[in-house]
Amino acid sequence: MQKLINWLETSFQPKMNKINHNIWVVTLKDSMLQILPFILLGSIFCVGAVVEEWISLPFSFWTPFGWTMGMVSVLIAFLIPFNFCEKKRLRKNRIIAGSTGLILFFISITPQIMIEGNPGFGSDAFGAGGMFCAMITGIITCIVFNLFGKFSFFKEDSAIPDFVRQWFDALLPIGLVIFCGFLLVQVFNVDLYAISVSIFMPLQGVLNTWYGFILMNFFYCFIYSMGIASWVLTPVTQPVRLASITANIALAAAGTATAANLNMFTDSMIFSTYLWWGGIACTLPLVGFLAMSKSKKLKALGRACIGPAIFNINEPVVFGCIVWNPIMMLPMWIIGIVLPSIVWIGCKVLAFAPITTIQFDLWYCPFGISTWIATQGSIAAIVLALICLVVAALIWYPFFKAYEKQCIEEEANND
Repeated sequence: MQKLINWLETSFQPKMNKINHNIWVVTLKDSMLQILPFILLGSIFCVGAVVEEWISLPFSFWTPFGWTMGMVSVLIAFLIPFNFCEKKRLRKNRIIAGSTGLILFFISITPQIMIEGNPGFGSDAFGAGGMFCAMITGIITCIVFNLFGKFSFFKEDSAIPDFVRQWFDALLPIGLVIFCGFLLVQVFNVDLYAISVSIFMPLQGVLNTWYGFILMNFFYCFIYSMGIASWVLTPVTQPVRLASITANIALAAAGTATAANLNMFTDSMIFSTYLWWGGIACTLPLVGFLAMSKSKKLKALGRACIGPAIFNINEPVVFGCIVWNPIMMLPMWIIGIVLPSIVWIGCKVLAFAPITTIQFDLWYCPFGISTWIATQGSIAAIVLALICLVVAALIWYPFFKAYEKQCIEEEANND
């Protein structure tokens, strides 16, 4: 065990941190995180749309849902080039680059010319369905603007004002991106939208299998136990989660949703319904054990963590007693395998509890309440969530007792 911990600490973690600080990864991650308020607001509107089934309203919540969740790809298409230029210190070009990325995205999702000179497209591509395409067009725009980042038509000592020089210098990368996009899509009929979907669709298929669902949730716990937040995986996982819930909503609206065809890898299923009471790795029962500990240090930590844990904020407890603590890392890994397995069996194999068909991404909503809302009042969902809580408590307890004994002995020696 100690050899494994040493390898993780000296080899694995530094490599992960290097990836985490790569400019492309940081750009994608930051862009995804910046659209989170729109996703959270979309979750609220989605819940409102569910209420419409029981209460007659003069309007539909699906409309503002479309203007929030339904616009995330448009936002990503702008934010990726914008953030890239910001990080590459090409700040003068960041808004121009973002706007260019937006135009290239619109070009790439244009299936036909509706009226001569006016492009037309389906609004589905604006939402999660177009996320992969937005990422690719954003990255292409970043590459072009990076190539011409230091290019200028003018000499440094030119008398022409800076803002005029900026206009002319931006013409080349803008023109290259837009004209090449136009040639590919509308002249050579290359469907960038379909290509981007085909590239990333296998990933969506894998993460919605039993082994993909379990493996990714385990990996969340695995890297978190080393102090690496799961946000590092956002560029890979967030587009899949959004595409998965979008497909679920469509199936439910069409009346064809079944346990067999619904997707499991969604924000609602992972962060709000069954798995992570108190935060990733279901640390709420651990906080309860700590709060009642005979160790003064652990009791103080547990009581300080109760408030955040109720709202699924577990950084205090994770960094307080789990990160790089071999005794407490192991149960975190076990939970990362056992709980997703239970949820998969309960929802997919036995079809005992429902798979969510609404976007509910208010991860700070206390579990139990969020389970009830996300599953539209399912008692079976509450039961499955409680099973996960109890199982997590049973896994945490023996390791907690071993760690508590160690802390008590250390406190006695210090006295």
